Amino acid sequence: MSINRVVLTGRLTRDPELRTTATGKQVCSFSIAVAKRIKPTDGSPDAYFFNVSAWSQTAEYVSNYCTKGRLVAVDGRLDQRKYTASDGTNREVVEIVADNVQLMDRPRDGDGAGPSHAAVSVGKAPAEDEYDPFADE
Repeated sequence: MSINRVVLTGRLTRDPELRTTATGKQVCSFSIAVAKRIKPTDGSPDAYFFNVSAWSQTAEYVSNYCTKGRLVAVDGRLDQRKYTASDGTNREVVEIVADNVQLMDRPRDGDGAGPSHAAVSVGKAPAEDEYDPFADE
C-alpha cells in the first residue's frame, strides 16, 4: 500500500497560466509560497516554493478566480518526471498535481476576482451570498 497525498496552504507567487493540451484538456500552472515553520537566520528565503498544476474543472476555477498574492489551500499528490531540456541537459521536476484548490481569503478591493470561498471539486463557484462558513461540507 502506498499513500501519495499533499495538503498545503500558501500564497500564489504569480498569476495562473491556463492552456489547452493537444488532446483538448485544460491545464493550469501556478506556484505557491508556503511559509517555513522556523524562519532561517542565515538570510535564506523564509518560504518553500512549489509548482502546482491543475486539470479540467479545477484548472478553469484556478484560472478564473485565483490571482497572485491570494491565499489558497491545495490538496493533491506529488508527481515526478524527467525530461531532456532544449539545451540537451537532463532535468527532473517534482510538482504537485492538485485535485482540489480552495481560496482561503477574500479578494482585496479592486482585485476583480470572483467568489472567494468555493471548492473546486463541485465545479462552479457559489455566489457570495450563498456561502455559509459553518455549513458541513
